Amino acid sequence: MTTDTLGTMTAAAAVERQKLQRHFGRFDILFFLICTIVGVDTIATVAQGGGQAFTWMMVFAVVFFVPQALLFAELGTAFPQEGGPYFWTRLAFGHLAGAVNNFLYWITNPVWIGGSLTITCITAVEVFFNHGANVSTAVWFVIALVFVWVSIVAAITSFSVGKWLPTAGAFARFVVLGLFTISVIIYALKHGAHGLGASDYKPSEAGFVLLVGVLLFNFVGFELPNSAGEEMTNPQRDVPFAIARSTVFSVVLYALPVIGILIVLPTSAITNFSGFVSAIQTVFTVYGGHVSAGGAATLSGAGLILGDGCAILFILCLITSGATWIMGSDRALAVSCYDGAGPRTLGVINARYGTPVRVNVFSGIVASIVVVLAHQISSGDAAKYFNAVLGVTISTTLISYLLIYPALWKLRRSHPDTPRPFKMPAYRPLTVILMVLVAIASIQLIAPGLGSSWFGADFIPESWTYAERFTYLWTELTPVLVFIAIGVLFWWLGRRTRAQAAEAVPEPVIPA
Repeated sequence: MTTDTLGTMTAAAAVERQKLQRHFGRFDILFFLICTIVGVDTIATVAQGGGQAFTWMMVFAVVFFVPQALLFAELGTAFPQEGGPYFWTRLAFGHLAGAVNNFLYWITNPVWIGGSLTITCITAVEVFFNHGANVSTAVWFVIALVFVWVSIVAAITSFSVGKWLPTAGAFARFVVLGLFTISVIIYALKHGAHGLGASDYKPSEAGFVLLVGVLLFNFVGFELPNSAGEEMTNPQRDVPFAIARSTVFSVVLYALPVIGILIVLPTSAITNFSGFVSAIQTVFTVYGGHVSAGGAATLSGAGLILGDGCAILFILCLITSGATWIMGSDRALAVSCYDGAGPRTLGVINARYGTPVRVNVFSGIVASIVVVLAHQISSGDAAKYFNAVLGVTISTTLISYLLIYPALWKLRRSHPDTPRPFKMPAYRPLTVILMVLVAIASIQLIAPGLGSSWFGADFIPESWTYAERFTYLWTELTPVLVFIAIGVLFWWLGRRTRAQAAEAVPEPVIPA
C-alpha cells in the first residue's frame, strides 16, 4: 500500500515522526540557508572564468536563482512536511521516482565533503600554516578525516544545539568575505587594480559551457531547510522570510569576492582550488608582508595575524557548508527510508537527539571512503582530484532537481485544495527555464563542450588532457549510473515498509 496522499503514512513513519523536535525558527532558517548556498570552495572556480564569470553570475541570479527561490517558497509553505525535496517528489511521482531522485540528492553530500571541501580545507592549512608546502600523506589523511567527522558530529547533535553551527558559519562568511572585500579596495588603492577590460566581461558560448554547472551549483539549496520541515516552529511564516533575505545575501556574498579576485590576481594565476586562499593572502599584505616578483605572498605582523584568523574562519565556512547539507539531505534520506523508499534500518530518528544518527554515520563512512579512493585514484594530484570529485558532485546534485522542480506542476493539479500561503507567479515558463538550464549544465559537466567541441581547448577541465577524455567521461558518468541503480535498489528494499500503512493516522498539523 502506498502513501501518495497527505492523509496516510506508513506505520514506520507514525513511529519515527513522534521523535522529531521543534527547534528551527525564522533566523535559524535564514542562517542555515546562507551556509547552504554560499560555499567558499567554488568562488575561485568561478573567478577562473575571468570577467565574463561575473557577467554570467548576474545573469543566472536573475533567470535561475530568483525563479528557484519563488518555486521553493511555494513548495516549502504548502507542503512543509519532514523530508522536503523527497516528500514533494514522492507525493508527485511515486515512491520509485522519490527513491532514485532522493538517493542522487543525498549521495552528493558525502562525496562533496570527502572531495572538494576536504581538499580546499587542506589547501588552506598548507598555504597559511605550512608556508605553502605540501603536508605529508599521513597528515593529509588526518586533516581530511578530522574535517569529515567534525561535520558529521555537528549533524548528529540536536537542532537545539546544532543550529548554532550554521549561525556561526553565516557570521564567519560575513567576516571573511567582508574583510576580504575591504582589503581588496585598500590593495587596489595602494598597488593599483589589476583590472579587466570591458571586453573581458562580454559573455560567450564557451564561457557559458564552462561556468553553467558551477554557477547553478552555487545557486541551489533553497529547499534544504524543508528537509527539517516538521522541526520548524512556523514554516508558513518563516520559509518565505528566510528565502527572500538569503537570496539578497547570497548574491552579494558571491559577487564581491569574485570581483575582488579578478581585480587582485591575473586570470592565469587563479587556480580552482586555491585561488581564493591565495587572493586572501595577497591582499592581506597591506597589513604586513609583501608579494614577490613571482607573485608569491608572504605575510608578517598584523597581516599574518589577520591571515591566520581568516584561514580559521575560512575552514569554519567549509565545515558549515558540509554540515548544513548533511543535516538536510540526511533527514531527507531517513524520511524516504521510513516512508518505504529505502531500507527501514536507515529510517530511524534518534529519540534523544531528534536526528537521523544512523544516516549521519553512514554519510561519514561514505565521505571517508571518498577521501581514500579519490586520493589514491588521482595519485595525490590535488587539481585533478578537485576537478573530478567536484564534477561528480555538481552533476549528481543538478540531475536530482530535474524531478524536484516539476513536482510543483504536478502538485498544483493533484492537490489543488492544499492551502498555499505563497504561489509562484508564471510557474510554467519559469519552471521550464529552470529545467532546461539544469539539463544543459548536467550534460556539460559529464561531457564538457559536447555539441560544440567535446573536450576542446576551450572546455577541457584543468589538469586533464584530450587523450584522457574518455577516462573523464566515465569518471563522471559511471557514478551517476551506479547511484541511479542503488536508488532503484533502495526502492525495492522499502517494499515491506510501504506495505505496512498506519491506519487512520492523519498527517501532523503544521503550525500556521
